[in-house]
Amino acid sequence: MNTPPPTSRNILQIGRLLPSLEEALRQCYTVCFLDDEPDPTAFLSDQGGRFVGVATSSLFGISAEEIDALPELKVISCFGVGLDKIAVAAAHARGIAIGYTPDILNDCVADTAFALLLDVARATPEADRYVRAGLWAERGANSFHLGRKVSGARLGIVGLGRIGRTVARRAIGFEMDIRYHARHPVADAAWPHEPSLIELARWADFLVVITAGGPGTRHLINADVLEALGPQGFLINVARGSVVDEQALVHALAEKRIAGAGLDVFENEPQIPNALLRDNVVLLPHIASATEETRQAMAQRVVDNLECFFAEGRMISTVL
Repeated sequence: MNTPPPTSRNILQIGRLLPSLEEALRQCYTVCFLDDEPDPTAFLSDQGGRFVGVATSSLFGISAEEIDALPELKVISCFGVGLDKIAVAAAHARGIAIGYTPDILNDCVADTAFALLLDVARATPEADRYVRAGLWAERGANSFHLGRKVSGARLGIVGLGRIGRTVARRAIGFEMDIRYHARHPVADAAWPHEPSLIELARWADFLVVITAGGPGTRHLINADVLEALGPQGFLINVARGSVVDEQALVHALAEKRIAGAGLDVFENEPQIPNALLRDNVVLLPHIASATEETRQAMAQRVVDNLECFFAEGRMISTVL
C-alpha cells in the first residue's frame, strides 16, 4: 500500500550535493541546509518537526539519532547507492521511504574498475611518470619493466550485484575467465559461484571488490584473503574502503605478498596511509561514478524520487 503523500514541502539537506541538484531542490522545495546551523543537534531538537523529507548522499548519509529528531519525516532521497551511512533499519522501523540511485552508475563504476585493473597491470601511471621524468630518453628503448597481460587472465569478482554483473560483462571482451563470490549463488548468473572467498582469491589473477559496505562486510578482504591472492595477484577495490583491511593491505604490498592494487576507496577518506604511495598501487579520489553524464543522471533521480513520492506516495528507486 502506498503511503499518502504529505502536504508539507520542507526538506532538510544533509551535506553538500551537486550545485545543479541543490538548485533543483530549492526550486521545488523549502530547503534547510543542516550544515549551515552552528549547532545542528540543537537545531534538530528545536526545529526537527518541520521536515517531512531529507536529501542527502551516500557520503553523508543520515544517522538513527537524526531520524529520531525528525518526527514528521516521511522520505529520504539519497544521491548514490551506498547505504552504510544511512540508518536503514531505523527509517524502515518508522515506515520512512528511502530512495537512492541504482543502475544509473553501473557503467561508470565498471569502467573505472577496468581502468584501475588495466592501469595497475600494465603500470600505465608509473610509465607516464617515467616518460615525463625523462628516464625513457635517458635509459633508452625497452628500459621500462614488463607488465601483466590482462586478456585471458582469471577475474574474481567479490559481489555480483548490478555493478558486479557489469564488470563481468566488460571482462568478456577481454576473454577473461570469470568467477564470483557472494553469500549465495546469484540466480541466472552466467559465471561460476565460488562459495569460499579464500579459494576465489587463490584462483584469481585479479580480484575486483564491488560488494556493499557496512558492518557485515567490514574487512572482508583481510590478511588471509590477500595471502591467498598471492604475489602474482592484483586487488581492485571500487566498493567501500571499509571492505578492505587497509593495514593488512599495506603489509601485503610492503612484503610483496600481492603484486599490486588499484584503489578508488579508502578506510579514512580523504586520508590515506603514506605506505600506499607506491609504484604498484594506483590511487583514485573516490571517483568511480564521477562523470558529467552519470552524476547529472543521479541528481535527476534524487529529484524524481522526491517528486514521485510527494505526488504519489512512492519512489522510482526504493531501498526495500
